[in-house]
Amino acid sequence: MSDFERAALRLAFVQAHLGNNASEPVAASSDAGFRSYWRTRSGDGRSAIVMDSPPGLDDVRPWLRLHALFDAGGVRVPTVLACDVDAGFLLLEDLGGQTLLQIIDADNAATWFDHALDQLLRIQRIALPDDFPAYTDALVRRELALFSDWFLERHLGVELDANEQAALGRIFDHLATAFLAQPQVPVHRDFMPRNLMPLTDGLAVLDFQDAVRGPLAYDVLSCFKDAFLSWPQSRIDAWTARWRDAMRDAGLAVPAAEAFARDLDLTGVQRHLKVLGIFARLKHRDGKPHYIVDAPRFVAYLDAILPRHPELASLHTLLQRRVLPAIQPMALPQ
Repeated sequence: MSDFERAALRLAFVQAHLGNNASEPVAASSDAGFRSYWRTRSGDGRSAIVMDSPPGLDDVRPWLRLHALFDAGGVRVPTVLACDVDAGFLLLEDLGGQTLLQIIDADNAATWFDHALDQLLRIQRIALPDDFPAYTDALVRRELALFSDWFLERHLGVELDANEQAALGRIFDHLATAFLAQPQVPVHRDFMPRNLMPLTDGLAVLDFQDAVRGPLAYDVLSCFKDAFLSWPQSRIDAWTARWRDAMRDAGLAVPAAEAFARDLDLTGVQRHLKVLGIFARLKHRDGKPHYIVDAPRFVAYLDAILPRHPELASLHTLLQRRVLPAIQPMALPQ
């Protein structure tokens, strides 16, 4: 289907639900997949967002299932005003034009992260159905393979020798074991300021369609070490300690402080490797090169974490010998 034909269907969907005077939707944002978002207005000036998920490329039903689950759990998510599942259109409440990423700064971060904690606790306390998708050993390893297949081989042109491959395989074994040994809760998988919308009374949560059952530390780590901004480690340590105490007080099975700090580090290594692979795949397979410009941030995260864990020494050696010469890591705030 051409872009013109899709636009005509999008307008027809909007006018069927907002009236014939509704404006033609204009691009509001897009994500790393095939989904896009469009802003429209009814004849009386009310604004709404069209989620466009082209059938065959992006199924809107998982989003709707997660929306219902999160909404029932008290998570603040956009209200669904209308839907056409077969056509791949949803009409959503317009939560504004700025994400938390665009307004958070060193002065207001503590307040906004308190609001983020409130939403995260609501997510983590949701009682999941038995058939809810979960992180498995196979899924963790598929994500890790993105680093070697797409970032190292395709993006950097690095061919590992037999010893390096074996060492990396042992690292992956260790990370997968540590990942799955944590207490398991509902995990958003991309819980970061870019996917949180500031409201007058807190935050709303977006982009939750890939949620699974997974490690307790995952969303905490994602929020403070994300793709688009970095915080001083001293502030991260204070925030994560506060979040850990709040999760414990909420009745979650939270490890002791030292064990939780280790979980954050090892979960971070897994996520940082995965993200590097995803960014490279977006560039080389999907023709979306702008994500890879943030690769140095994740290289810097790894370079800071790995020396703290002797069992990850071979990964740090690989980073120093094969990655750092090609990628200058970003200077992280102290």
